Amino acid sequence: MALKNNMINQKKKNRLFILLIFGMAIIPLAIAWILGGKAPFIEGKTNKGQLITPVVATERSDLVGLDAFSSDNIAELAGHWVTLNVIPQDDCNKICLESIHKTKQLRLMLNKDLTRTRRAVIFLTDVKPAVANRWLQDDKVLLKVKPSAALQKKIAEIRNGSIPDGLLLLMDPMGNLMMQYEPGFDPYKVKSDLMHLLRISQIG
Repeated sequence: MALKNNMINQKKKNRLFILLIFGMAIIPLAIAWILGGKAPFIEGKTNKGQLITPVVATERSDLVGLDAFSSDNIAELAGHWVTLNVIPQDDCNKICLESIHKTKQLRLMLNKDLTRTRRAVIFLTDVKPAVANRWLQDDKVLLKVKPSAALQKKIAEIRNGSIPDGLLLLMDPMGNLMMQYEPGFDPYKVKSDLMHLLRISQIG
């Protein structure tokens, strides 16, 4: 009888082990499927932006502060989800300013998850800190960063060389550029994507 019970218990353990292995294999695929907008039957789970595939990895040294405040606080970007407004020209026009204002609104809409995110603007041309601060004088805590030559090249490759004013990139807590949003993006739709990512993310 004891032998029979041991065999039953072993079978149960084997079954649980198989289910565990199956779960470990299928869950990442399911997450990728949902993020890729392949599961429209799950309400609110389709992405509003465009996935960057494969993701573009960055190093901490790829971003440096444009001004003293940004240099002093550049470490804040690590370990957080970052909305990264791209300024490709030596001028931040109306579209550019509107895009930056939208990410400011977006972060406030996150409520309790606000602390898991950061905001930054990335300048792809040489802009003097005084000029940048004049454009963004009402945004005291916005980090202003410059990319390394390698990262600038990667961003250009994402866009096939054509980088528009008002482009928004989303960076994950590991420093990967993983989503992009076209100029004129809807901050509520970006919020939908970001809230979904925050729910399933174990980091940031």
